[in-house]
Amino acid sequence: MKFSVQALYDWYRQTIRNPKYRWWIILATAAYLISPIDIAPDFIPIIGQIDDVVLITLLVSEISQLLIDRVKTGKDQSVPSSEPVNQAATSADPVDVNAVSVE
Repeated sequence: MKFSVQALYDWYRQTIRNPKYRWWIILATAAYLISPIDIAPDFIPIIGQIDDVVLITLLVSEISQLLIDRVKTGKDQSVPSSEPVNQAATSADPVDVNAVSVE
């Protein structure tokens, strides 16, 4: 079996988007960041922080994307106002206009 960073990235994204496993992934990511056991130990300059920075970036980007998607779906399901809506103003049908030039 071939290890691929892209495969790991895809797995992380798909799993965090699954509501059943979302909190487990968030908690596991936080535990990894806090834990002294890392893929690249933090006492190695620069290289030690790369895995932590990548994981933080991935986690923040995925959570922000989830929040953006939730806000967009919330706007689509907004409660209609009690004011009557002008049907002519909301229609997608073209409107014929007779233009007259003014000189």
